[in-house]
Amino acid sequence: MLKLIIFLITLFVSPLPGDPNIPIVVTTWNFSNATVGAWDILKNGGSSLDAIQKGASICQEQQCDGTVGYGGSPDEHGETTLDALLMDGKTMNVGAVGALRRIKDAVSVARHVLEHTKHSLLVGELATEFAVEMGFNEENLSSLESREMWKTWYNKNNCQPNFWMNVKPDPSKFCGPYRKQNNLLYGKPYQAMQVDHLNHDTIGIVAIDNYANVAAGTSTNGAKFKIPGRIGDSPIPGSGAYADNSVGGAAATGDGDIMLRFLPSFLAVEEMRRGAMPEEAARVAVNRIADHYPDFMGAVIALTKDGKHGAACHGIPTFPYIVQDNNRETYEIITIKCNH
Repeated sequence: MLKLIIFLITLFVSPLPGDPNIPIVVTTWNFSNATVGAWDILKNGGSSLDAIQKGASICQEQQCDGTVGYGGSPDEHGETTLDALLMDGKTMNVGAVGALRRIKDAVSVARHVLEHTKHSLLVGELATEFAVEMGFNEENLSSLESREMWKTWYNKNNCQPNFWMNVKPDPSKFCGPYRKQNNLLYGKPYQAMQVDHLNHDTIGIVAIDNYANVAAGTSTNGAKFKIPGRIGDSPIPGSGAYADNSVGGAAATGDGDIMLRFLPSFLAVEEMRRGAMPEEAARVAVNRIADHYPDFMGAVIALTKDGKHGAACHGIPTFPYIVQDNNRETYEIITIKCNH
């Protein structure tokens, strides 16, 4: 009986043998330090959630291209706020924060939402209050660069670009404050947000650990000069990222205001559930958006539960993502061509 008990314990707590593709981590863009940090957790037997938290925290601290972490992407009041998400594919639990103010480590606050509340998403000033209760310190998230960026936008560029429409004075010519324009005189069609390696809104990470547990996560400081209170796709489960142990995971990056309307990460995972390979699944998710918004810019990465990966993108020339697993001595940057 004792031998049987030991066998059962070993069966349920030991890594699954025989799959050379696991553990694995896949990250959006070319944030190699984040990938290396996540992989260091995985190769030493850590969990996929820990790996994603580590990778995203590194990107936040290093202010990856100014689009992740403090000191970048000021809103139209000049303040930097943060969004982050973690999803556990084993339990389907989610922890996320949106429009988080004055707390640097957004992804770790998201982890606390996941582990210390029955909620999935906390936002704004009260998310900050929660973080302080959990032991995080309040800090100024602005930097010299973000303050100068905002001053140039406000004083020299006359608040251009911005995210207002159907208001007066004409937001394409003047700064606010604005009032609603009842006759929609200044209404105009959607204009794509410019997305490239310096303005892509998100790091997305998908990981599988030695125990075949899938997790996905994101971190971002959002769109430059957004209207205060705006939340993009990053902290929304199924949009910014999604994970399911029975299938795999996905993460998205790009024009968050458009992408969150289509839940591309969820769609990619569901396509893989139906048998699609990761690249095909990502392409279905991207094309669904492009059918309605042909000028949108963004990308999706996808990872199956057995470590197959792929990506698709639209509206930009190319899109890089990074993979690290036991089959590679170091991380590999894979660059794909995008649809236009």
